[in-house]
Amino acid sequence: MSGPSRRLATDQPMERIIDQLVSRLRPLHFGAPVHMVYNPLIYARSAHMAYWRQYGRPPKEILLLGMNPGPWGMVQTGVPFGDTGMVREWLKLTQKVAPPEIQHPKRPVSGLECSRREVSGQRLWSWAKQRFGTPRSFFRRFGVANYCPLSFMDDGGRNITPDKLPVTETVTLFEACDEALVEMVRWLQPEIVVGVGMFATRQARRALSRSRVRIGQITHPSPANPRANAGWSALVEKELSALGIVIGNVSS
Repeated sequence: MSGPSRRLATDQPMERIIDQLVSRLRPLHFGAPVHMVYNPLIYARSAHMAYWRQYGRPPKEILLLGMNPGPWGMVQTGVPFGDTGMVREWLKLTQKVAPPEIQHPKRPVSGLECSRREVSGQRLWSWAKQRFGTPRSFFRRFGVANYCPLSFMDDGGRNITPDKLPVTETVTLFEACDEALVEMVRWLQPEIVVGVGMFATRQARRALSRSRVRIGQITHPSPANPRANAGWSALVEKELSALGIVIGNVSS
């Protein structure tokens, strides 16, 4: 892992972290099977920064770390696990998203007007709403971010997750994402980083190997995951409890 190049000032630190990550990712190119790459940190910047300004105040006890933007979630809204309905109705974020200039015809970006729902985001934010009541109560303890900000798709518009990319193309990508994660953890000061799924957990363990922060893992809420389809909310409660994270009775 390449360590952070400099210690970030605390004025608008997330903006600085994001700008540095965008700068490092901008020159990267990806070969087949990747046909197109979206970066919501660029075209959905205002929405993404509104999310951090509203809900990213440190310290966070727990940082939930996802893999990368889903095609019907953060790709549309700029918010991690950003199912459009939950972003509008629970998080109360209504910023416009300007679509990227070049789009795949099967993966249009329509922002909060996107009618297709992101199941992973629905499950994660619905659990947070059920257990904490209000975003304020949830974000008092939790932060939610993605390890990699890029969304990859093949020529047919099918989603390609970062773990499926050739190793030769992930070295620089992961170095940049590692550095951003290190800086994010330095700012948010979580006691534990919880990978949402195996990939995010593995990346966090490597990137934060020199940090004292604990690393844990919960099951990814994707509908492609059979364990998640058997009742993700109940499952994640057990997994968080096993990590020593007690939710208890929460009031807003």
